Formats: sequence, structure tokens, C-alpha cells
Amino acid sequence: MLGRMASLPTLSLAEWVVLAVVSERPTHGFAISQLTANDGDLGRVWHIPRPVVYRALGRLAAASLIAADSIEPGNGPQRTIYTATPAGATAVLAWREKPVEHVRDVRSHLLMKLALLHRAGADPAGLLHRQQEVLAPIASAITARRGDEPDGFDATLLAWRRANAAAAITFLADITPR
Repeated sequence: MLGRMASLPTLSLAEWVVLAVVSERPTHGFAISQLTANDGDLGRVWHIPRPVVYRALGRLAAASLIAADSIEPGNGPQRTIYTATPAGATAVLAWREKPVEHVRDVRSHLLMKLALLHRAGADPAGLLHRQQEVLAPIASAITARRGDEPDGFDATLLAWRRANAAAAITFLADITPR
């Protein structure tokens, strides 16, 4: 694995998802686009438009995290088959196990990591426990902020943050194996 989690490359969620799918097995952009379409297995969690998939493939190849392996012939356009490089495969393994740092990322990043772990047949228990450890103090701090209640929109924003933090903690408790 990458020594410390801090050494992970800086990628967008779409780029991480594309890298993770390529790391599962060699594949092409069209197949990834189908997985990440609105009705695709991963698109149900986070839709990634086809142009974003192809842009991600280009950025990942430029970063040497994937490499063009072969060309798939066919009646339609030729499809480039990509494979993960050792650095790319290692980065995905580390990223999938790293908890998100913000409550707002539970819906997108964490859910996608859980979907990818499920696809890989990997146990999510370690990630879920680490995620609870990261979010519990954040949720406590948001909930404890009662003495200095803000006014106006700040009050609305704080209420939103409290509700989301509580929901994230409940969600993690519900799905974490005992």
C-alpha cells in the first residue's frame, strides 16, 4: 500500500471511480460509461457522464496510473482497453480503505467506496469502523454548538449540518458489523 494515506494522488471522485473500475480488470471507456450511467451499477450511486469518463481516462494515463493495453476491434469505433499500472492498483486499494473527512462526502465518496468494495468482494468492516472514528467527533462538535446559536441563514446551515451529521452517524451504525 502507499506508505501513508497522504501520499495518495489528488484525483476527483470520477477519476477515482474510473481508476477503480480499470483496476478490477482491463476495460474500455464505453464499458465504464455504462457502469456509471444513471441506471448503471455505479451510476445509481454517482452518475458520471461519458465525456467525464473519457477525460478521466486521459488524465489517469497521463499520470501513469493506467496504460493502454490493446485495441478491441469491432463493427463500431475501436475501443482502447486500459489496464491499471502497479501504482494505479496500489493507489486504488489505499483510497478505497481511507475514510472520508467530511460528513458531506458520505453520500458520494463513501457510498461509492462501499459499492466498489462490494464489487471487489472485499469486507467493508474496517473502513466502516475507521469512518465512525473520523465522523463521531465532527458530529459531536456540530451537535454541541448550542450556546452560540447563529441567526438567519447561518442558523439554517447549522441545522442542516446537525441533521446530516446525525444521519451519517445513524447510517454508519446501521451498516457496520458488530
